[in-house]
Amino acid sequence: MSIDPIALEVLWSRLLSVTNEQQAALMRTAFSTVVRESQDLACGVFDTRGNMVAQSETGTPGHINAMATCMRHFQAAYPASTLEPGDVLITNDPWMTAGQINDITLVTPIFLDSRVVAYFANTCHMLDIGGRILSAEAREVYEEGFLIPISKLFRAGERNAELFKLLMANVRTPREVEGDLYAMASCNDVGGNQLLEFMREFKLDSIDPLSAAIIDRSERALRAAITRLPDGVYEHEMYSDGFEEPVLLKATVSVEGDELTVDHTGSSPQSRYGINVVMNYTHAYTSFAVKCAISPEVPHNEGSFRPVHVTAPEGCILNAQHPAPVAARHLIGHFLPGLIFGALAKAMPERIMADGAASIRITMFRGKRPQPSRDPYTFMLFQCGGTGARPTKDGLNNVGFPSGVAGVPAEVMESLTGLVVERRAVRPDSAGPGKFRGGCGQFTTFVDRSGQTWSMSGMYDRLKFAAQGMLGGEAGAPGLYSLGAERAGDGNDLNPKELLFHPPGSRVETALPGGGGYGHPFERDPSAVLDDVLNGYVSLDAARRDYGVVIHTTQREDEQITLPRHLSIDDAATARLRAGQV
Repeated sequence: MSIDPIALEVLWSRLLSVTNEQQAALMRTAFSTVVRESQDLACGVFDTRGNMVAQSETGTPGHINAMATCMRHFQAAYPASTLEPGDVLITNDPWMTAGQINDITLVTPIFLDSRVVAYFANTCHMLDIGGRILSAEAREVYEEGFLIPISKLFRAGERNAELFKLLMANVRTPREVEGDLYAMASCNDVGGNQLLEFMREFKLDSIDPLSAAIIDRSERALRAAITRLPDGVYEHEMYSDGFEEPVLLKATVSVEGDELTVDHTGSSPQSRYGINVVMNYTHAYTSFAVKCAISPEVPHNEGSFRPVHVTAPEGCILNAQHPAPVAARHLIGHFLPGLIFGALAKAMPERIMADGAASIRITMFRGKRPQPSRDPYTFMLFQCGGTGARPTKDGLNNVGFPSGVAGVPAEVMESLTGLVVERRAVRPDSAGPGKFRGGCGQFTTFVDRSGQTWSMSGMYDRLKFAAQGMLGGEAGAPGLYSLGAERAGDGNDLNPKELLFHPPGSRVETALPGGGGYGHPFERDPSAVLDDVLNGYVSLDAARRDYGVVIHTTQREDEQITLPRHLSIDDAATARLRAGQV
C-alpha cells in the first residue's frame, strides 16, 4: 500500500491522538497515585502482527519499550483465533514484560467484523502485589509477590472471578489494585473505540498497511541517523552502589553502516538481591538511549528498534536468569542511558549530555494514619535528582531522566499517610560545576505525625558513586540519607536499600544527587554564576571555589526596614582568579 506523505502524516497524527485518549482515560480513572499522579505507565496500539505502531506522549521507557517487545508472548499464548470481543489478557511475568512483578500489562484485542484488527495495551506499576513490600531485599523472585502467567482477566466482557479472588487475597491494597485494573481495561476500550471510529472515518478495513508504512519510515530514519556516526567500536563503564558491593556496568557500542550493536559483556554477575535486570528491561533502556542520542525526533515504534541490537551474557546483572530477584531492577536499569551516552560521547561529544542522577528514588512507606481513623496505609513516593548538563544548556533540577515519572505533591502524600513533608527544597551546590552546570538535587525531610511505629523501604543509589561530568565538567554531589539528629549515628551503618522501622515521631532526611557538568567551570559566564547564586543553586563559596567568580555582597539598612542584600560580580578579582592569580 502506497500512502501519500501528507496523508500519512495526517493518519499518524490521528493515531497519536488515539493513544493519548487512551492514556487520558487511564489517568482519570486510576485509583493509585502511582498511576494517577506519577504517571508510571505506558499506553500503545499494535497491529495484528504484534508490532507497536504508536505510543502515548507520557510513559517510562522501561514500560513502553518492554511492552513493545512483550506482545509476541501474548500472541503465542493466545492466538487471534482463540480470542473474542471483550477478552482482556494480563501478565506481570518480569521476563516477558517490564522486569518486575509490580508492573502489570493488560492487552485487549480490537474486533471489526468478527476479526482482530489491532491490539491496545498498557503497562502500569501496581501499588502492591503482595510478597515482601517492594524492596531490593528478596533473594528469589518468588518472594517478591504474586506472579500472574499470561491469562484472561476478562472473558467476553465478564471478569475472571477466580483470578480476581486470588489476586485480591494476596495484596495489601486490594481497593487500589482492583480499581487500577479496571482503569487499565477501560482505557484499552477507549483506545479501541477511538481506533474503530478512525478506521470508519478513513474507510480502512485494516491498519496493517498503515502500520507498515509508519514502521518503515521510522526504521529508515533511524538507519540514516546511524550512518552519520563514524564506524567503529566505542566503550564505556561505570559503577553503581549495588546492594552488598559495587556493581560494574560495561557497554561496547559497535557501529557498522546502518546497524548498531550494544554488548554488555564484562558487567558484574547477577546479584543475590533484587537489583537484577532482565534482558527485556536492558533492551528497553539501551535502545531508548541510542535513539535519544542519535535521533530523538524519530517516532517510537517497532521501526526504531530494528537497527539496534542489544546483547548481554546470561547470568550477568543485565541479563538475570529466573528465579533471580528483580523488584528493584530500576536501580541498575536507569544507569544504562548514561552508560550508552558515555560510549557514544567518543563519537559525538558535541551532542551528548553529561551523566545525571540516573535512578529515581523509590520509597515505600507503611504505617497508620493519625487519629481518629488509624487506618493502615501503603504509599509509594518517586523522587528525582538532577540531570546531566547538555552541550549548550544546564542540566535540569530534580527531573526524572531517564524514567520520566513525576513526583506527588506533598499535600497529597500528607492526606493519605501519617507523615508530614517538613522540607522539600533544591539542594545548593549539588550540581556538577561546568561551563554548563548540572541539575541540582533536592533535600526532603519526612516526619511522622501518627504517633505510631512506621516503616520505609528505600531504593536509593548514587550515595557512593557520583554522576560524572563531561569534557572538563565536574561531578555532581552524591546523595545522602540519615535518620535525623535524634538518631545520630544510626545512619552510619544503614543500607539505603533495606526495609527500616522507625519509632513514633521520628524524622528521616534525604538528599538527592546532582548531575554532572559539561565543559570547564571557568568557562561559565560569570553572570550565569551570579544568577545561580541568586536562585540558591550555588553558594558564594562555591562560586569562588568552583567557578572562579568573586561575588560581593552588601547589606543596606535604614531605621525601619532591612533591605535584601545586594550581590555583584567583582570583575577584576574574577579575572585574576580565573587566570590563576591570588
